[in-house]
Amino acid sequence: MTRLPNLNSPFLLGFDDIERALDRVTRATSDGYPPYNIERLRGTETEPERLRITLAVAGFTSEELDVTLEERQLLIRGRQIDDGEREYLHRGIAARQFQRAFLLAEGMEVLGADLKNGLLCVDLARPQPERTVKKIGISVKD
Repeated sequence: MTRLPNLNSPFLLGFDDIERALDRVTRATSDGYPPYNIERLRGTETEPERLRITLAVAGFTSEELDVTLEERQLLIRGRQIDDGEREYLHRGIAARQFQRAFLLAEGMEVLGADLKNGLLCVDLARPQPERTVKKIGISVKD
């Protein structure tokens, strides 16, 4: 994997957090489990535009799933407990654990999580940036 260039241009001031975030994302490894989708849900008159992360977590109960937000990082963990009382003649569905991490932009808000039909959906609100124009006064010093 090639390393992304440093954000050390003299025109990019205060972007240290972005560089650290990029390093964090490129170091994260994933085995592809569970598969997931990220979709944009258009805003309506009553609801703002949102993002939805959907993970395929068939076989997991809500008690076996954990969704947390730690320092702008959305962590979704699953841990299935092996039922020792069952005697399998063939075991093709493994009890496994996973962790998925998503780095969120400043101001992103987690609205909630729903589990239905083996799909875990986590809704996020996108921050609506305010356009600000600020006049900077010039002082004259002689």
